[in-house]
Amino acid sequence: MRRVFLVIMDSVGCGGAPDAADFNDQGANTLGHIIEQCELGNCEKGRSGSLNIPNLDSLGIREAIRLANGLMISNNANKATGLFGAATEMSKGKDTPSGHWELAGVPVPWDWHFFKNKTESFSDSIIKYVCDVANVPRILGNCHASGTEIIDRLGEEHMLNGQPICYTSSDSVFQIAAHESTYGLDRLYKLCENLAPFFHNMKVGRVIARPFVGTNRDNFTRTENRKDFAIDPPSLTLCDYIKNDNRTVYAVGKINDIFSGKGISNVLKGKNDQDLMTHLLKQVQCADDGSFIFANFVEFDSEYGHRRDVAGYARALEWFDAELGGVLSQLSSEDIVIITADHGNDPTWPGTDHTRERVPVLIKGNGIGSIGLISFSDVGASIASYLDVPYNGEGTSFWK
Repeated sequence: MRRVFLVIMDSVGCGGAPDAADFNDQGANTLGHIIEQCELGNCEKGRSGSLNIPNLDSLGIREAIRLANGLMISNNANKATGLFGAATEMSKGKDTPSGHWELAGVPVPWDWHFFKNKTESFSDSIIKYVCDVANVPRILGNCHASGTEIIDRLGEEHMLNGQPICYTSSDSVFQIAAHESTYGLDRLYKLCENLAPFFHNMKVGRVIARPFVGTNRDNFTRTENRKDFAIDPPSLTLCDYIKNDNRTVYAVGKINDIFSGKGISNVLKGKNDQDLMTHLLKQVQCADDGSFIFANFVEFDSEYGHRRDVAGYARALEWFDAELGGVLSQLSSEDIVIITADHGNDPTWPGTDHTRERVPVLIKGNGIGSIGLISFSDVGASIASYLDVPYNGEGTSFWK
């Protein structure tokens, strides 16, 4: 049974991007700095001591960090149980769609539009358009914000007047928060769907519906019904090539949204990473022969990276590593698992934005040792080669 599992540890970068200075991220290293802070005893909340990730270590994750940052590979490289390397992104962004598309063989050919002003983020013409489509006299927000902070601050006002909470971040996104009951989930989805073409024409990557529930600021909670309306990839991705070859493509987590449903056969979502891990384990047990399982574990990024929670990030890595053992133990002899990331989000770095980094590439199955420094697109080319499907995307297979 020859299947490929591509697992994205969202934002788990490993430093060393050659153009990091262009993004004001020179020296950022998500994994390296978490390991360092654990060694210093600064990550004792809910865990203790050195970062304990034996499964990822056995696959060569620390050697990937050394590769990414131009350091000498240690003797531990000879003890790796899989292939390891570090990948460099070509696309000029450090956002979710750019990373995922390029891993699937499609570097982004344009510059994304960003709303750079922290306050008064949207122009008068954009606000007027949104108000006309939403049929409201004004919007709330109009700023860069954390999704939890802004609903705490503006949620009660939104429930009283029905005006949508509109905000952005350092990513190329336009986000709308609305109450599931007083505003309505379907109404929120429809608003985002109607606005998406306008923002996509501006090369804004995603319009994101951010529903929440609760009665007041003391108990507002975002729900699992987030929905991303993403701009379509500019050309066929790895998912399309595999599906067009009559194979099954399983999208676990937000993968379906990132690819606008293109090239996806089955969608598996959940309210948290534990649910997604359950989906992944089930696919290890029952996914079709010849299939491609593409999974994203988002909480490294959304819960810990953006919130600059180093201890929480360390806990998440240790949880993932423990769960990974169950995945690896159930693989068939011809299955491969590729574990990588889409960008960095160093929780020790100033601000709350993603960080421009190389990412680790760890492979269980079909070889042992170093594949060196590769490009993001080499991952997609290698998967297509292993599954023996026609492929015209970017990248070069690293199989020897």
